[in-house]
Amino acid sequence: MKLNHGLHLAYCTNIHRGEDWAQTLDSLNRFTLAVKQRVCPSAPFAIGLRLSDQASRELSEPATLTAFRHWLDDRGCYVFTINGFPYGRFHGGRVKEQVYAPDWTTRERLDYTNRLFDLIAHLVPEGIEGSVSTLPGSFKEFIRGEEQLAEIRRNLCLCVDHIARLSERTGRTFHLGLEPEPLGLFETTQETVAFFDRIVAQRPGDQRVLHHLGVNYDTCHLAVEYEQPRDAIRRLQRHGIRISKLHLSSALKVSPTPEVRRALAAFADDVYLHQVIARTGTSLTRYRDLDLALANAPADDEEWRIHFHIPLHCPTSALFGDTSDHLLGVLELLREDPTLCSHLEMETYTWEVMPVEMKNRSVVDQLVGEYDWCLARCREHRLTS
Repeated sequence: MKLNHGLHLAYCTNIHRGEDWAQTLDSLNRFTLAVKQRVCPSAPFAIGLRLSDQASRELSEPATLTAFRHWLDDRGCYVFTINGFPYGRFHGGRVKEQVYAPDWTTRERLDYTNRLFDLIAHLVPEGIEGSVSTLPGSFKEFIRGEEQLAEIRRNLCLCVDHIARLSERTGRTFHLGLEPEPLGLFETTQETVAFFDRIVAQRPGDQRVLHHLGVNYDTCHLAVEYEQPRDAIRRLQRHGIRISKLHLSSALKVSPTPEVRRALAAFADDVYLHQVIARTGTSLTRYRDLDLALANAPADDEEWRIHFHIPLHCPTSALFGDTSDHLLGVLELLREDPTLCSHLEMETYTWEVMPVEMKNRSVVDQLVGEYDWCLARCREHRLTS
């Protein structure tokens, strides 16, 4: 949906199952249209589309793509961004570190991402930029040496070439957002800057790199890293790195008392990675997953931040806090400078694996609650009326 200052807000449809195009469209009909009816029934409604590789291939068929464009027009919807992080299945079974596969060392990841840009070039309305978000190159554990890193940089530069040709041909602006994430190839803004510096050095004088390649800034992920919004975003800006998209999301934040650790067992699902960064004083310790932190972290940790996307509207409790302060800090920066980023997307994909007491409503009610919370905060920051 359109906010003030040319901003656009959507929710990411990766909350819904859908690995082929028929399933994806079914979710849009069943859930997304129901959310639109309650959030902005008479105004254009933005969709943050998630497409798997299979769904993207099927949607690329000319007749299917034309039918979907008519579907969007007939129902008062539009697409300005695509989530291209999960390549394959994302619900209903173990995902964990396989969400990073295939990574940017592979031709499969490059071809898939190029295809997503070809699709969004057909879908995004005139006058609006188009974005695709993707993984931060790879998972740290997948990388064994400089040869893989060089292949990642090479494939990303090839993707930049594809995006640039598409932009030149259509006269429109498209950009790819790499998404720093705990235990990704780059996870902090310092690591992100170092990664981008290597790519820029590989293409000296090529202005297209930083024009078409940027960061998908996920407020959950950077909060888990204990970063401060103003410091993090200013660091990216000093290096000329575009904020391609803002993921509005919140992580679990706890004081890991024995009672809290017992309660956290309900969040240790076997589907997604829930990386934990524990803090004691100024010392940070990273754990690959929540079950490992529960089994191995010392008793004197002061704080844990857990990569578990929880609903924005979910109230804190005596046991569980959240990192919404980081999200609000980003909105304050956006209030100060609305040109910072025009693409805003709420992402709470963990609906199916949340503890029962946190999902005692339908997924449509949950998403409406996300919009209510987010739009209220945007009004407070004068980003919408």
